[in-house]
Amino acid sequence: MRTLVADELASRADEMGEYIMSGLRELQQRHEAIGDIRGRGLLIGVEIVKNRETRTPDKERMTSVSERCFDLGLNINRVGGPLSVWRIAPPLTINKAEIDLALEIMDEAFVTA
Repeated sequence: MRTLVADELASRADEMGEYIMSGLRELQQRHEAIGDIRGRGLLIGVEIVKNRETRTPDKERMTSVSERCFDLGLNINRVGGPLSVWRIAPPLTINKAEIDLALEIMDEAFVTA
């Protein structure tokens, strides 16, 4: 608890979460397969869909892009039961350079998966 307060990790989570969300919204503009992006702080969900308007889940695309991310060095947690959602929950100590690298890998994975 002392570390959370002393290092202001709650406010850091909000700041880094906004930074990730901004980057994900940029990716959403380039990749039709990214549907809804939602979350708070450093707990974020990203829907992978066949059609953004109907928001039909695309488990196959989620699997192929997730596997490509892994090949490129980024492990993404897949959740959602019948849905196709990435759960992004990095450590509270993540920095902008690490976020930028993750976003670059995601971008590359959508193109090459």
